[in-house]
Amino acid sequence: MSPRLFWSLLLGLLVLLGVPLTILYLRTHERVTETLTLPPQGEAGYNPLYVLGQALRADGIDVHSRPRLELQQMTLAPDDTVVLLQDSSELPAPTARQLLDWVGRGGHLLVRTPPPAEDDASSTQGPLLDQLGVDSLFQRSECQPFQIDEGLPRNEFCGSRRFTLGFAARAQAERRWGGDRDLVFARLQHGQGRVSVLADMEFMRGDLDRDAGPAGAGLHDPAHRDLARYLLDPNYGKGAVWLIYASRPPSLWSRVFYQGWPLWAPLLLALLGWLWARAQRFGSVLPSPVLERRSLLEHVRASGELLLRFGHGTRLYDAVLALFLHRLRLRAPLAAALEGAPREQAIAALLKWPQGRVASALTPPPPHDTSALRERIRLLLQMRSLL
Repeated sequence: MSPRLFWSLLLGLLVLLGVPLTILYLRTHERVTETLTLPPQGEAGYNPLYVLGQALRADGIDVHSRPRLELQQMTLAPDDTVVLLQDSSELPAPTARQLLDWVGRGGHLLVRTPPPAEDDASSTQGPLLDQLGVDSLFQRSECQPFQIDEGLPRNEFCGSRRFTLGFAARAQAERRWGGDRDLVFARLQHGQGRVSVLADMEFMRGDLDRDAGPAGAGLHDPAHRDLARYLLDPNYGKGAVWLIYASRPPSLWSRVFYQGWPLWAPLLLALLGWLWARAQRFGSVLPSPVLERRSLLEHVRASGELLLRFGHGTRLYDAVLALFLHRLRLRAPLAAALEGAPREQAIAALLKWPQGRVASALTPPPPHDTSALRERIRLLLQMRSLL
């Protein structure tokens, strides 16, 4: 077959098969557009105020985002605004005083009450709220009605920690918002500046919780954007805005567990397999073998029984007699220097014993009389203890 004929047949076969398959594909498939919301990446993944910062930058405002409040590294101007999403109860008293001194020079501070705790009675509000005159904190489940212009009524600050103001703080309050017993917002005048105290700042966050409805939409909700613009009003457009988003980086162990599992999971399985291969058989626990006894007293007793068994009891008597004479030389050297009956008489006078009893103890027993051996050893040990 010539090459021209081969390629002609191959092209015709492709046309005969390709055209019906193309028609079938176009008839059985439909183009569908689906939008997927990807998780935030980069700074948007850990900065909940990232969307607010981008919106302010688009409005021509200088924005600085920081994870924690560090006044030594922040150059705050009198017309600046600080949005403190960080828990204000964590600020020490000197930092709170420095921050309020800056507010007194014309700054604007937005601060929230501490987040709800399990034990609301034992939680503290911190030195910052104490110096502002915030009297008490209350954790309530009801929401605060909110409506802008002719829009639908909304519910905000649900489950937040509301607050009350002391007498001096109520006198300095320019605006208040809340219920009859407690508040969700208060703007206090402090020197030349303002402090806006909020029950929470969930409406300023940029993360989107679709399951929570409009309350979890954050700045994606137009009503939340209007509310955030209203709260930033005193110094809006005059100075920079500092966003303290209170981000804590994940710990090393959490990173290893959640991000390093492709490495540690196979290693863990390999380790378990090696332990299974090296493990002994499964069954009842075997009793521990009896250890050899090494007690000195047992050796001495065994040596004495061995000497008695082979008729060498006099060696035991001689050893005890040597111990007695050694003690006698230390306690009564004159009596120890004597021999025979004078020594027995001196020992009896020293111990106040009968001389015959002393003489019996100092006389060696018969070779095979075990009872006499025991009696004389007992007398020698008793005499030694009395010296």
